[in-house]
Amino acid sequence: MKIADILKNAKRTLFTFEILPPLKGGNFGEIQRTIEPLLEFAPAYINVTCHRADIAYRTNDNGETERYTAKKRPGSVGVAAAVKFKYNIEIVPHVICAGFTRDETEDALVDYNYLEMYNLLVLRGDKMKSDPVFIAEKDGHAHAVDLLKQIQNMNKGIYLNSEIENATPTCFSCGVAGYPEKHADAKSIEQDIIYLKEKVDAGADYIVTQMFFDNSKYFEFVELCRNAGITVPIIPGVKPIATVNQVDVLPKLFSLSLPKELENELRKCKTNEEAKNTGTEWLTMQAKELKKANVPAIHIYTFGIPDNVVKVCKAVF
Repeated sequence: MKIADILKNAKRTLFTFEILPPLKGGNFGEIQRTIEPLLEFAPAYINVTCHRADIAYRTNDNGETERYTAKKRPGSVGVAAAVKFKYNIEIVPHVICAGFTRDETEDALVDYNYLEMYNLLVLRGDKMKSDPVFIAEKDGHAHAVDLLKQIQNMNKGIYLNSEIENATPTCFSCGVAGYPEKHADAKSIEQDIIYLKEKVDAGADYIVTQMFFDNSKYFEFVELCRNAGITVPIIPGVKPIATVNQVDVLPKLFSLSLPKELENELRKCKTNEEAKNTGTEWLTMQAKELKKANVPAIHIYTFGIPDNVVKVCKAVF
């Protein structure tokens, strides 16, 4: 079932969450340890992230700088399929511009269509750490809206090669990302919402937000979107803080702010366990308020740590 239909037919605020493919060398057991404690809360669907290979640079014996792949994750197609067929649950794989050509994207989409995984989250993806700005792959997409258009073309039976045989139309339904505190590359929240409207006009069926820690940011964002003519469901994405250093890392990494009250409490924490407890209490408060406001779903970024998410779900769902 399409995510938009799941949201439309829901009679309550749904619970959804996101998992990361394990790093190369990891195995499916790592994912199971994240998923299985959360199944009792009847997640409506599970997102599976997609990651480009991490590129780094080193100096070779000739004194020249060379580029190499420093970190990989297993392919999201395989991980998504394994989760779907083991747990018989709706899966939403992420499809990203970063690190992929249009041909590589088309190949992945053919696989998802074959596996009957018709729900996708379409994202630009992150820039490489070594680059000052996002750089698209040669013959890749620079913007999520262009990737979305490629997917919509496939839904019409239009593939990259017009002479391809058996160009069967697909039936993908796509979500996109929204940023309550604006995307880091946007000049303003108003500009960011213009770009978001372009993605909705290009066929996005719903929006899931970047994490936020102040619910007022989400409610203000929804109002701005509605005023801009965006009518699709807007799902809040949230995360429980789990370590002491995240009080500094998360704002820098994701271009977001922490409420002063939360920041003050986290800075009092001496251990990661104290920080995790503080983060869990804060997210529980957030989630209860969001549920009371009848948001369509609460999407939790687990980062592979299920125990604090279980505590939140027990208190909220």
